[in-house]
Amino acid sequence: MKQAYHFRLEFKVRDYECDLQGIVNNSVYQNYLEHARHEFLLSVGLDFSALFQQGIAAVVARADLRYKTPLRSGDRFEVCLRVEVQGLKYIFYQDIYRLSDGKMCLQATITTTSLVKGRLAVAPEITSALEKLPVL
Repeated sequence: MKQAYHFRLEFKVRDYECDLQGIVNNSVYQNYLEHARHEFLLSVGLDFSALFQQGIAAVVARADLRYKTPLRSGDRFEVCLRVEVQGLKYIFYQDIYRLSDGKMCLQATITTTSLVKGRLAVAPEITSALEKLPVL
């Protein structure tokens, strides 16, 4: 059963993302998750590149991925995410579901933080945008 999320983004598996077993290579899932986070930030008015130009770097501090059901070439899927602000950390809970049958393919918890002018710090620009999110 799907959770409540702040953002959803649809993808399609491309042939070159699969390994010799014909399933999506484990490392490719991190690309999917990262792209979804960047698109999510844009949707709430935060441009990852523009933040960096202002001296704010949003960085991954930890990634916990739990693989459930493999994706194969041509599969359509959705990356869903919700985020919590916890002091210096922004915790992204991201799930991937195959659209054809609704099966969960991956559960991830991505812990991020921000560096402001090279120092670990709360970035008010990020925090204020994330604290007022509606759940979809």
